[in-house]
Amino acid sequence: MTGRDTVLARIRAALADVPSEERPEDVPVPRDYRRSHTAPGEDTVALFAERVADYRADVSRTDRAGLGEAVAAALTRRGVRRLALPDGFPAELLPSGDWEWHSEPLDVPALDGLDGAITLARAGIAITGTIVLDAGAGQGRRALSLVPDYHLCIVGAEQIADDVPDALARLDPARPLTFISGPSATSDIELDRVEGVHGPRTLDVIIVEPGLSEQS
Repeated sequence: MTGRDTVLARIRAALADVPSEERPEDVPVPRDYRRSHTAPGEDTVALFAERVADYRADVSRTDRAGLGEAVAAALTRRGVRRLALPDGFPAELLPSGDWEWHSEPLDVPALDGLDGAITLARAGIAITGTIVLDAGAGQGRRALSLVPDYHLCIVGAEQIADDVPDALARLDPARPLTFISGPSATSDIELDRVEGVHGPRTLDVIIVEPGLSEQS
């Protein structure tokens, strides 16, 4: 008997008393795990900023009035000029200056030829420093945040959830969700970190307080 046969035999034995007509969805599964691992009263926005920075992303915090200036500062610091602009991105959030905003449709060679992309976000997760996009207005399809070498993402403070369960409750599982935890990176067997392998080499995050609404 092979190892596979042994495993399958044990599964069949464990399921021997299960009625043949029973379906997995007929049996409730308790979900009593902790919904948050943040400390009571902890500053969720500050924690999110700290955890995002841990991934070697640059984080800045501003209010709505200073957003244009913050975007301009980030782009100037990085020396990027030509950026992909997703459908539905609010024009009033773009700074004035010598930048080129390239709207969709953009094929992969066109995206690869740009300096970067600017997007909004759908949610943030404080405990993990993760940004979530769902291809909604101002976020664009997944390629916009993966192909260009630079990604500037704007996150509203009110979009930041304490922990993963609370963030998932805000998301639609039918949407194409992209979870971003810092710049794309991997390491080889020597543990040498290499960035920009599966996505942008550089990530900047601007947190807007008191908040930037998803539909603004």
